[in-house]
Amino acid sequence: QKLWKSKVSSSAQREQETKKSSPSSSSTPPKPPQPQSATSSLLRWSRKYDVVVCHSSVHSDIQEAVRLVSFLEASPRSLRCFMMQRDACPGGAISTELCQAVQDSHLRALLITPDFLQDDWCTYMMHQVLAEGPMSNRIIPLVQNLSHSQYPQELRFYFYIDLDRNPDRGYNLVNTTVLKCE
Repeated sequence: QKLWKSKVSSSAQREQETKKSSPSSSSTPPKPPQPQSATSSLLRWSRKYDVVVCHSSVHSDIQEAVRLVSFLEASPRSLRCFMMQRDACPGGAISTELCQAVQDSHLRALLITPDFLQDDWCTYMMHQVLAEGPMSNRIIPLVQNLSHSQYPQELRFYFYIDLDRNPDRGYNLVNTTVLKCE
């Protein structure tokens, strides 16, 4: 009995000490511990989307963007992606929808193709992405069917992912970049 009483009193004592060291433990539930990794980056989770994918309206570019987004959104990656044709508000102004998507996204992927370079809206998108954070490490240029000499002058100081060499590797690099970018 003495042993049992001493165990009860020491556990009650520990409980009292815990209550003293945790302020207002009864009024607010304790927050679960947050893992200290890039996947739980506060900046990333404060945004509506992990990545916005900018591309031309040419069918082949839309197909490539859909493949990329499908890869990124599939389990276990489950990233939150924005594609203009799929996620923009019907009836919304294109420029407003685009600017909002860029602001609401942690990273911005540009699918740069010859058609992208010929499209005035794509040039506008690229400049909006650059204006949002030109040296922020939040721009992921993806090139396809494009020679190095065709690569936009505005992006020359960014490393790009060449999807012609290995699209699956390129998609994985986008995923890894989203998860690592603080």
